Amino acid sequence: METFGANWVIIALMLTAAFGMGMTLLILNWVVAPQKPGWLKAAPYESGLPNVTPVQPRYTARFYVVAMLFVIFDIEAIFMFPWAVLFSQLGLYGFVEMLVFIALLFLGYVYAWRKGALEWV
Repeated sequence: METFGANWVIIALMLTAAFGMGMTLLILNWVVAPQKPGWLKAAPYESGLPNVTPVQPRYTARFYVVAMLFVIFDIEAIFMFPWAVLFSQLGLYGFVEMLVFIALLFLGYVYAWRKGALEWV
């Protein structure tokens, strides 16, 4: 029981140190940084040339939707690796749970496909 309390003390010290370091750096930046804002400093810098045309977005929103779908399905696929490692220990219950998980993944994929989120044009 004594080591359990010591572990919490170490965790509390680490959290306090992390919070203290973050606050120290933020306050130090606020104190040391120059406070002279201006339109020239706020303007975007591109190769030293003045900005003649307004900035236009390069990618449509559809690109970001496809990217988010990829990340979501990729992360969900990563959840299958620990299941595969413990497959023999989980038994039938673990197998059924993974079938439900894969079915939900498939339904999400079909929904995104039907909505046209996977088309590039």
